[in-house]
Amino acid sequence: MISGTGLWDNIAVCSSFTFPAVQSNDNINEIADALQQPADLNFELPDPEDEEIPEQDFLQQVDVAWQVCDRFDLQTEIWRGRILRAVRDREKVGGDGRGTGFLGWLKEREISKSQAYSWIQLANSADTLLEEGKLQPSAIKNFSKRAFVETAKAVPEVQVMVSEAAQKGDRITRREVRQINDEWTAMTSDLLPEPVKVKAADNTLPTRYIAPLVKELEKLPESHQESLQQELEINPDVDTIKQVTTEARNLAKYLKASAQVQALDKARVDIESALVEAQRVGCLNVAADLVNQASQMEQMIAKLYMTWKRISNLADRLYVDTGASTPNLRSLLDCVEPLGGEVMELQISDVSDRSIRLQIQETE
Repeated sequence: MISGTGLWDNIAVCSSFTFPAVQSNDNINEIADALQQPADLNFELPDPEDEEIPEQDFLQQVDVAWQVCDRFDLQTEIWRGRILRAVRDREKVGGDGRGTGFLGWLKEREISKSQAYSWIQLANSADTLLEEGKLQPSAIKNFSKRAFVETAKAVPEVQVMVSEAAQKGDRITRREVRQINDEWTAMTSDLLPEPVKVKAADNTLPTRYIAPLVKELEKLPESHQESLQQELEINPDVDTIKQVTTEARNLAKYLKASAQVQALDKARVDIESALVEAQRVGCLNVAADLVNQASQMEQMIAKLYMTWKRISNLADRLYVDTGASTPNLRSLLDCVEPLGGEVMELQISDVSDRSIRLQIQETE
């Protein structure tokens, strides 16, 4: 059996514990002494080698222990975020304006900057939910950590529904939060035709397919949304939703990439007409991929040019600093220097005799 009831008391205390505005030295010492006492994490886990324990019972006992740790982690990380936020804000008031004191504080405790701001974001989310009255402190223990973060990202209406479920004592996981969010999206999005909403309401259309659809439709101009909405209105079924979601995703890629391709801009191609033709002949996916690859190609050429210039400059500096006393360094320079020249030649792979030759010409 799993024992660890003392931990629940620790969690309850942690969720409602607040630092007084002013602490005396005696109070600070009392808190420090209390923190030195280890939390009651002495679980009596089931013996994995005991074949007399049914598999279902074993997994259930382990899952309970995991949930306890997950909830305790959430409480701890919220408070870590609050502490880090206090240190950061103190630095803003009396620091050098560059945050070096805060970064030094993190370095002493071997905390990365990204981890620190992840905890601060979690603390901000917790405080927002608590201050707005959407969540009672005692209900936090019913969340997994990921579910809490997911709730903080959700729209206010979803936050209220999730919080109400948590305050009733329901166990909240990320799956439940996403399900509620999907259902809310299916019921309220103006981008969905009425037949889709009706089928989502009576559970004949799974809402897990609808949320990704709305997300992709939101990226498109209104003119492109309309044609896809018509398809959904005619056939409000799962297959059509999947197809339209893919089509909307490809449309978004096409439109985003085409705006970044200089070759298209210079030629003044009618992007919209080309898009309509690609849809008509059923090759939108190929056209979207082509434009996306062209965009990436131009970006790689720009990056290649900057790297080429860097190699040329470094080779010039190294040539000045070397001479007869550094024959090996000169040998390295002789091998690498051609990559900064006007013509570069490179073998594609060790197993192929094929090579490529590139020439870069700068123009004003």
